[in-house]
Amino acid sequence: MNRPLLRLTLATMLLGLLAPHTRGHGNELTISEELSGWKLLFDGKTTDGWRNYRKDGLSDGWKVIDGALVRAERGAGDIVTKEKFKAFDLSLEYKISPAGNSGVMFHVTEDNPAPWHSGPEIQVQDNVAGRDPEKSGWLYQLYKPANERNSNEPIDSTRPAGEWNQLYVRIAPQGCEVSMNGVLYYRFKLGDNDWKTRVAASKFANMSGFGAAGEGHICLQDHGDLVSYRNIKIREWGDDLTVPSPSHGEVAAEGTLAFPNLKWDGWDPVDDAGNVRRLRFLELTYAPGETDRLFAMSQNGMIYVFPNDPAATESKLFLDLSDRVSMFTGSGANEQGLLGLAIHPNYKENGELFVCYTAKSDDRTVVSRFRVSDDPNKADAASEEVLMEIAQPFKNHNGGSIEFGPDGYLYIAMGDGGFRNDPEGNGQNLGTLLGSILRIDVDQPAGDRKYGIPKDNPFVDVKGARPETYAFGLRNPWRIAFDKETGLLWAGDVGQELWEEVNVIRKGGNYGWSVREGSYPFGNADVDPSLPSPIGPVWEYDHGVGKSITGGRVYRGKSAPELAGKYLFADYVSGGIWALTYDEAADKVTRSELVVRGGIPVLAFGEDAQGEVYYMIDSAKEANIYRFESK
Repeated sequence: MNRPLLRLTLATMLLGLLAPHTRGHGNELTISEELSGWKLLFDGKTTDGWRNYRKDGLSDGWKVIDGALVRAERGAGDIVTKEKFKAFDLSLEYKISPAGNSGVMFHVTEDNPAPWHSGPEIQVQDNVAGRDPEKSGWLYQLYKPANERNSNEPIDSTRPAGEWNQLYVRIAPQGCEVSMNGVLYYRFKLGDNDWKTRVAASKFANMSGFGAAGEGHICLQDHGDLVSYRNIKIREWGDDLTVPSPSHGEVAAEGTLAFPNLKWDGWDPVDDAGNVRRLRFLELTYAPGETDRLFAMSQNGMIYVFPNDPAATESKLFLDLSDRVSMFTGSGANEQGLLGLAIHPNYKENGELFVCYTAKSDDRTVVSRFRVSDDPNKADAASEEVLMEIAQPFKNHNGGSIEFGPDGYLYIAMGDGGFRNDPEGNGQNLGTLLGSILRIDVDQPAGDRKYGIPKDNPFVDVKGARPETYAFGLRNPWRIAFDKETGLLWAGDVGQELWEEVNVIRKGGNYGWSVREGSYPFGNADVDPSLPSPIGPVWEYDHGVGKSITGGRVYRGKSAPELAGKYLFADYVSGGIWALTYDEAADKVTRSELVVRGGIPVLAFGEDAQGEVYYMIDSAKEANIYRFESK
């Protein structure tokens, strides 16, 4: 058997026998990707759009095999896109053969004998048996990942030879970055002093045009080894350095100040030292059975009650927990504080409300019950009954949103415990309460617990699992909410490097973190076969669109009929607000619409008894609660 035939046979075997570890190999765009400007550079069927470097056509050494573009035979040569690109995002999947080597170059010009004379190369190789000390994902001789936490070795999130890896690259004037399987490797800026210093110390020092063209072709390197590429996608950045919003259009609704004249009882926007105090509301809700009052919860530990009337001018401080809540103003603590408020379904009879906060003493998560006093506008601060305490290994990813479900149980959203890359593996660990949605019975305590475990909780009888767990695989759910009409539980889960996601939470569901970010691979760990297979989000968007999702609520009010039945959510960084139309039978989003294009730092959404939805912004002003109305 000659060598070219052996290589082609091996390619077919590798492509056919190994299950993908990514969202699929269809070489297709999701609705969100298409709407936000992505396009395919390879359709999985033809080699249109590609040619050999400094040639008019493509050699026979590159073949399309089972939906992949494969360097299969000798003499294949380096290939480039027919188009040139300036500022862009590039996403692709590669599979390298044992001991194999290849590369992906950008801004390649064709005025040199080889593409690497002009185009910086992101290394693609087998990190175990490869022949080059420059590992996969490194920018050749220029940039490599930081060291692993508590290690002297650089981060390596690649999967072994014969398995698919996802490479993500951003090349743009505002900054460049490279991620491997969702894990950020490094950032850099073309042409800055750091770049020039590194180039001067590399083998590219005497190549005057290296990395300096500002635009050029994408190149896939032939290094003499079998390599396969698929799902090759690109998105160009506009001259204004923005990308399209993932929306089908704009909805004729807008946000207006809900209570423009409302004053917060005892609140002073400036402290005694002259520092501005931010009033960050994370919940706006009502007591079941009441229609004329609202409760607003601030992250600094205050809960206020006031009339549900646009003309309202005065509020009452209902509960002050600032003496026991960790402040969000500390270093790295912006996700701490009073994070959740839920009022008991039978509040009119029992006067009970529940809160979730991070404790001032040691940053642990505390879920507690309080009771109203004889004054209906005042809770009894001394009535605290701690139901649950959860140690937190880091300051961030606390989650903390709590809601009563239509079944009367209390649902608690917990983040993975914090830091980067889920270092303790909490997302896929059923033995911890972190990284999960919990469900407990606050009315029927059992054993040594101050709460009961619903008998139909999905992991009650699973050895080693926490029985409180309702769903898991979440990074930092910010925030959760039930649709009062359908009973569906919605969650916005904040991503790390690349993807923000919207999930419909199902009993027993595994939402993938930290082996997935959204529906894409994260890191190189396998999905534990003993756990439920990961469920993909119903909607996701990338970090070109926004970088921190704020989960919202389904609109069931009357002031903005255009929003009826739509799930509203926001992105805190970009300031956009969107409305999703969800087909429950098909379990998919069929339409995305812009409500606010950007610039609104939405912290959380709230709802009143009539189904009107509100949003709260990060502000030092007292007027910071908005509602939706028709334009």
